[in-house]
Formats: sequence, structure tokens, C-alpha cells
Amino acid sequence: MNIFRFLGDMTHLISILILLLKIYATKSCSGISLKTQELYALVFLTRYLDLFTDFISVYNTVMKLVFIASSLSIVWCMRNHPLVRRSYDKQLDTFRHYFLLLASFLLALLLHEKFAFQEVLWAFSMYLEAVAILPQLVLLQRSGNVDNLTGQYVFFLGAYRAFYIFNWIYRYFTDPHFTRWIACVSGLVQTALYADFFYYYFISWKNNAKLQLPA
Repeated sequence: MNIFRFLGDMTHLISILILLLKIYATKSCSGISLKTQELYALVFLTRYLDLFTDFISVYNTVMKLVFIASSLSIVWCMRNHPLVRRSYDKQLDTFRHYFLLLASFLLALLLHEKFAFQEVLWAFSMYLEAVAILPQLVLLQRSGNVDNLTGQYVFFLGAYRAFYIFNWIYRYFTDPHFTRWIACVSGLVQTALYADFFYYYFISWKNNAKLQLPA
């Protein structure tokens, strides 16, 4: 494991911890897209099927279990917790995410590294993760003001993918057997989607002001 992969994992973990802190400490999921959280849960469930077939390391296994468990717990809270679900912005979270599911699945059937059940689902998870943030970004644009914890959650989630791009670049030059082109392209697309958010996040941080996104 290289430093970029480790930093990517840590920023990803931090983003999830921030979101869990927001939900459990404030008993509110205001500003959080349930559709994005459901897409991420599906991403982890389809990507980490190798938990049942391959053992890489204790670290690898623990991280996969943490991402699966945390994503499912977030979805459960937003749907079923008697206090948290009342704060869900259903009227703002209207992005038609099933189009993302369909497009990602069809793309995985057409473009994959190997036509096998687990490999097609892995490709599907990569394509889906690249666009899973869209419902969240659209919700934030519609709401305008972004609270501090939600802003930090999205920032660290974007930083995680940016670190993974450096990880893939590093592996391309150091690992002669590295061929995960689907991950590289998907990661670039996903990071590009954060560009607008990063810009306004930096402006708000520079001016020490509340984060606001243009409608």
C-alpha cells in the first residue's frame, strides 16, 4: 500500500465519520441526500463481494466491512429513525437516481475487464460511484446554504477520490500489472463533478464565511 491509497482511505473514513456525527449527534439528516446514500450502499455491496472469496489483509477486510456497515446504518437511520427521518429534505431530494443505476449497469455489461459475474458487478460499482454524488450536489444547490458538517462531509468525500487518482498514477508507474483503467476513468469523472463544490468551499474557507452554493 502506498501513501496515496492510505490517505484516500482515511479521508473516505473521515467523511463517513463526519456524516455519522451529524446524524447521531444532531438527530438530523437535513441537507443529506438519501438517494446518494442508497447508491453508495449499493456501490459497497456490489464491489466487496470478494469478501467471501479472497483474503488480502486484515486492514483490507476491516475497511470493507466498515464501509458496508456504515453505509447501511446511514440509510437505515434516514429511513427509520423516528427523529432523523423527520428532517429528511424529501422535496429537495428529487434527482432521478434510477437513471444512474440503469446507465451504470448497462455500461458495466458493455465495458468491463472480464465478462464474469463478480467483475461486471465491480465495474458497475465503479461507474455508479462516479456519479452517486450527483443527487447530493443537486440537493445542496437547491437548498443554497450548506451547514458546516455537511460541507465537510462532501469535501472529504471528494478528497478521498482525488487521493485515489494519485494512487492510480503511482501504481501505473510502479506496478507493471496494473490494468484498472475503469477505476481511473471513473475516478476522474467523479473528481470532476466535485470541481464546482471545491471552488465554493475554498472561497468560503478563505473568507471565513458560511458555505453557499449558487442555485
